[in-house]
Amino acid sequence: MIKKQKKILGFKINKPQIIGVIVALFIIILSLIFLRGTDVFYFLLGIAFVIAGLPFFVSLIVESSAARNKEEMFLEFSRNLVESVKAGTPISRSILNIRTKDYGSLNPYIQKLANQISLGIPVKTALETFARDIKSQTITRAVTIISESEKAGGRIEDVLDSVAKSVAQIEKLRKERKAAMYNLIVQGYIIFLIFIIIMLVMQFKILPIASGLGETFGEAEAGDYGGTFGGMLGQGGEVATPEQLARPFLWLLIVQGFFAGLVIGKLSEGKIRAGLKHSFILILLAILISTGAKLFIGG
Repeated sequence: MIKKQKKILGFKINKPQIIGVIVALFIIILSLIFLRGTDVFYFLLGIAFVIAGLPFFVSLIVESSAARNKEEMFLEFSRNLVESVKAGTPISRSILNIRTKDYGSLNPYIQKLANQISLGIPVKTALETFARDIKSQTITRAVTIISESEKAGGRIEDVLDSVAKSVAQIEKLRKERKAAMYNLIVQGYIIFLIFIIIMLVMQFKILPIASGLGETFGEAEAGDYGGTFGGMLGQGGEVATPEQLARPFLWLLIVQGFFAGLVIGKLSEGKIRAGLKHSFILILLAILISTGAKLFIGG
């Protein structure tokens, strides 16, 4: 049976995701009430983000794995269909004959396809429904070719053989691209970690020194120098503290992590949606490292 779930912004919403969001909101509310303004508050916000995002992160991985498995099993299904049709069996009868084989996550879709054919639904219509349910561009293109060839007649076995070879070639090219992009993915993560380290050095080493210089010149009220360090002065001429100057850093890391993850996903898998899991990991690293450093190092 093919399960249907509610979708919000393209995500299938399930109970673990709802529970994760509720727990995260509970942590945020308690933090706002009892710990607002402290370093622990920002660290707990990071933990809440992890709890809320983890179920979606796991769902992305599961969906991505299931989509790859469906395409791999469709290749096996196509090969079995080619063998049966080449033996002289019509394509409709061939689908009914091979439906009992194990095709992993593709089993419910093949069973539905076979049931529709057994009920007298035309093969072309049943195949279109099959492709629409799976929602894979590779499978949709292959099924479209098969259904149109079945409708037009001719040597359907040759068409099926060509489709099977085409799907196999697509899978091979996809794996080769992923392997070739592995080093680029690793480099992306390393560059982002270096960026975090630079932000931490600025926050804990450079800004305190700069703030101290600002206080010195602010107290001395040296005319020309006051203009130079005016950017470090708050309202009323007060010198901004290192904490105030460092506040934008976390948001800078989050924005950088989000878009860097999307780029990594687009380059490695060809889909921006695939980059969401990389974005989650990078944002998670940014929040936990930044807030953790502020809590344990910043004192």
